[in-house]
Amino acid sequence: MTFRRARAPFRLPSSAALALVLALGAAPPAAAQGVIIKMATLVPDGSSWHLILKETAEKWRTLSGGGVTVRLYAGGVAGDDPDVVRKMRLGTLNAGVLTSVGVAEIDKSVYALGVPMMYDSYDEVYYVLDKMRPRLESSLEAKGFVVLNWADGGWVHFFAQKPVAVPDDLRALKLFSWAGDATSVDLWKSAGFNPVPLPATEIATALQTGLVSALGCPPQVAVISQYYTYAKNMTDLPWQLLLGATLVNKAVWERIPAEVRPALLQAARESGARLQAEIRKSGDRDVEAMRKRGLNVVAVDAAARARWRSMAEGLYPRIRGSIVPADAFDEALRWREEYRKANRRP
Repeated sequence: MTFRRARAPFRLPSSAALALVLALGAAPPAAAQGVIIKMATLVPDGSSWHLILKETAEKWRTLSGGGVTVRLYAGGVAGDDPDVVRKMRLGTLNAGVLTSVGVAEIDKSVYALGVPMMYDSYDEVYYVLDKMRPRLESSLEAKGFVVLNWADGGWVHFFAQKPVAVPDDLRALKLFSWAGDATSVDLWKSAGFNPVPLPATEIATALQTGLVSALGCPPQVAVISQYYTYAKNMTDLPWQLLLGATLVNKAVWERIPAEVRPALLQAARESGARLQAEIRKSGDRDVEAMRKRGLNVVAVDAAARARWRSMAEGLYPRIRGSIVPADAFDEALRWREEYRKANRRP
């Protein structure tokens, strides 16, 4: 489960959290009279996602006639998502490529899209997102942030130093949890788990030293960050989709000439779509690459899957209202049911 109260979802950590790139990147310096956008992300420097960011930044420079420069601070050098949002509010950063953990620092309703085992496919999640987007984006804008795009980092899986097939296997391990979120930690503990709160930027060291022995993240994050070299067992269970968004401070966005903004927004959304497509293609490829380097993929049969689902759903009453606002939780569930009914899901 992956959530935090104000700082992260009942969420399994994820440096995964990490991974989520959505759009924009570094560009050459703009003219002195131009707009400089300082953007931070956990996306590793040099990754394929980082290349997409850089390409988008170059498009912004071209589309703005050199008037807009995006300076990218990649690899978590500006801190994890809550740090980035805090700096955006202070004005030391202007934009962020954020996971739902960061977006939820502004509006926790986004957590409705990442409730563990509530969704079975990309299509379900994005159907619900499309329905809730006007509400989410309006709320974020009212709080001073403009959404440039939505995208995701893929499905979160558990990576652990011992095989994890059922919930009891995970309960025996030290599970990474986002620092500063007592509600999420309490929720994990109430379900019998052993969460260890830490900043996302400390995951690799914590795995090496044994401070934690399990975490949740998408396969591409495990590959890029090399977490799988210290946690060689991946549970074959899609836990939740690591959703995220690229946000820019509204005041800075409005410094860009109004006639230029639509083209920049379109370029950012195209980048988000490219990222979504790349993530969908890369899942199996990344798992196979890790297999060749010693990853053990732990099978989860129907009975075990039912145990995971029962455990997750048993926590929904506590998630609803305390972690995900009740109205957002109910709305997401309603749209999911509409999707399943339309697609003849029993």
